[in-house]
Amino acid sequence: MNNESVIKSRFEENGKVFETGAPVTGAVSIENAVAVGFGDGSIRFFWPDNDPLEVQAHSGAILSIASSNDGVITGGQDGRFLKISTNAEVEEIYNFGTRWVDNVAAYESMVLCSSGKNVYIWSDENDKPKILEHQSTIGGIAIDQNGRRIAVSCYGGVTLWRLEKNKWKSSKFAWKGSHGKVGFSPDGKYLVTTMQENELHAWRIRDKASFAMSGYPSKVKSFTWAGDNPYLVTAGAKEAICWPFDGKEGPKGRKPLCIASGGQQNATFVESLPGEKAVFAGFRNGMVLLSELSEHPNDVLIQNPTGSEVSNISISPDRSHILVGDSKGQILWSPLWEQ
Repeated sequence: MNNESVIKSRFEENGKVFETGAPVTGAVSIENAVAVGFGDGSIRFFWPDNDPLEVQAHSGAILSIASSNDGVITGGQDGRFLKISTNAEVEEIYNFGTRWVDNVAAYESMVLCSSGKNVYIWSDENDKPKILEHQSTIGGIAIDQNGRRIAVSCYGGVTLWRLEKNKWKSSKFAWKGSHGKVGFSPDGKYLVTTMQENELHAWRIRDKASFAMSGYPSKVKSFTWAGDNPYLVTAGAKEAICWPFDGKEGPKGRKPLCIASGGQQNATFVESLPGEKAVFAGFRNGMVLLSELSEHPNDVLIQNPTGSEVSNISISPDRSHILVGDSKGQILWSPLWEQ
């Protein structure tokens, strides 16, 4: 690809590009930085006003990353569950040996991870981890906004754990097939999972009513929530597919809003712009667009095609900068607004 003939976006003109040489596997906003995990086990912290700080944390790929009280927590192929501060201090929470740490999550002083079929929970009240056992390998974990419910996806559906009188009690939300990433809707009323098939599944928690969101040309690798209503915004198609979750039935029987057209390319990552009714969509060829949540959106080009799949888009906590990472390890770090 001859990039010299490509007209750069203002984000590419005003930003910095870093070639790290390792795939971007995840990123989170933390304090005033964006922390990025890589396939070589390293983490880099990006700040608006300083050079990135690199920390070699794992021997092997970082499989999961989440923000915590005083830094980030990570899980790796090396079986280690780590806490890493923004000044590069690394603390090992637990070592699972040869078993990968696939998923991590945190809420206030509580941190948790999954390895194999189990979820392990550490909190101020307990020295040893509380173990939640499941019947198959865990695909994803999520904590609700109050820290009182944990959703765990596996083969066959989701187990929802509720903290009642200092004990975790479970209920099952069943649907055949293998479930991956899981999340709660912003109002806490729905559970959503990605699936091995080219679709998502959702349950209304109060009565376990469920429905599929299907018709995608490829596997859905990413979803996010955007807007006041809200919309569930998903990758996996040639546009960002936005399912309405307002009303009593959510998206059941309703058509999604389709924004951010990638032409012949499928979207691989989506992220909302906090405080705005707008969504970023990254595509298989490296292009990134910003699009409004409307019937007639205006797409803004953030990044031209690079030839590598977009694997993460993150916004700094103060909304000043955007970070775009891809499967080859290229990072675009750019001011979000005109100076």
